[in-house]
Amino acid sequence: MTHKVTDINGITGEQVVRDMNADELAQLELDKASATARATAAAARTAAREALLTRLGITDEEARMLLS
Repeated sequence: MTHKVTDINGITGEQVVRDMNADELAQLELDKASATARATAAAARTAAREALLTRLGITDEEARMLLS
């Protein structure tokens, strides 16, 4: 799959569509890995919170009331 970039000249409005260069492709891969890591961490936090609430025997709403 070829990833495309659209360069737009803000003054003339000229648009150029081109393939991503090596640096842009590398950054895209870093961004994808970062997004995956953030999603995994968020899922782990959610699972840990749910496990804690289950151990305490309270609902999410009750926990919010206790912490407010």
